[in-house]
Amino acid sequence: MTWLDPARLWAMARKETLQLRRDRRSLLLAFALPLLLLVIFGYAIVWDVRDIALAVVDQDRSRESRELVDGFVSSGYFHLAARPERASDAVTLFARGTARLVLVVPPGFAADIGGGRTATVQVLLDGSDANTATIALAYAEAVAASYGQRVVLHGERLTLPLTAQSRVWYNETLASRNMIVPGLVAVIMMVIAAMLTSLTIAREWERGTMEQLASTPVTRLEVVLGKLLPYLAIGLVDVAAVSVLGVVLFGVPFRGSVLLLFPLAFLFLCGSLGLGLFISAVSRSQVLATQLALVATFLPAFLLSGFMFAIENMPPVLRAISYLVPARYFLVVTRGIFLKGVGISVLRYQAMLMLGFAVVGLALAVRSFRKELD
Repeated sequence: MTWLDPARLWAMARKETLQLRRDRRSLLLAFALPLLLLVIFGYAIVWDVRDIALAVVDQDRSRESRELVDGFVSSGYFHLAARPERASDAVTLFARGTARLVLVVPPGFAADIGGGRTATVQVLLDGSDANTATIALAYAEAVAASYGQRVVLHGERLTLPLTAQSRVWYNETLASRNMIVPGLVAVIMMVIAAMLTSLTIAREWERGTMEQLASTPVTRLEVVLGKLLPYLAIGLVDVAAVSVLGVVLFGVPFRGSVLLLFPLAFLFLCGSLGLGLFISAVSRSQVLATQLALVATFLPAFLLSGFMFAIENMPPVLRAISYLVPARYFLVVTRGIFLKGVGISVLRYQAMLMLGFAVVGLALAVRSFRKELD
């Protein structure tokens, strides 16, 4: 008996397709959940820091101090939330969450500027949210530097000997959504693919249909591939739907090639679906398989793929573990194709690793599957 007969493989794939069509919950999970997760995470995960609550302690009360405060407000990053009388009031403002940043303009601010001396201001930050505090401080320094360039000394405008002009490539507006949505394609498909196939073999055991399957001449490889093919088609449809929704709903640019995205998505899905089949074959319980698939895919894909946190900043042990997370490589693919429009010459390393992951995932699924009844 051959290991792979096309007729038996097609029969197995057709059986799984018919069974899937009768399972409306699985169909809902397969088609609706990826889109729902993209919408929820796409709107919920925002790294842009805007509309920072600003409190101003203006002890100088001069035209120059008012111009400085106007510079903060007109920058678009701050809104004036309070005008306390003393700098010590910052403790209460931070405790209540009324302000994230307190700007203290000391007496003599205008006199220092008018006299050609260096004028200083104090910036107090709420450091309970380190990320927001760091970004707010950078904004405050930028506004203060911009104000300093506009200062008129002795009737002449200050001229700097060097002017730096920056230009951002690929994400010109620095919108976090342009980085988040392509990454979500990788994370969501990793979770959905593994969860879908994690139920297939376990379902056969729980429903008692494994006895019928054991009596057929199909090989283990044909069972695994036959169960994988319908979900592979669904996964490719989901990749297309999620990508289109990201471009249309969130306005994320798509600069690369669709003809490159789908072959690489094919490799990624083969590995993810194979992982789900492996979990299903080992657990033999739909509840346990779902839980294992969620733990084995969602947490690594979300935390160790580079989606939420830079891998370079992780401890050496976690950096080493991240090499075992396939979403790490597909995330580079989606961001590269969406934002940079790169080709296979740039992504061949990721393609080779995803191919290796697909081979390993399918091999584990085939090796773990047993037709024999206990």
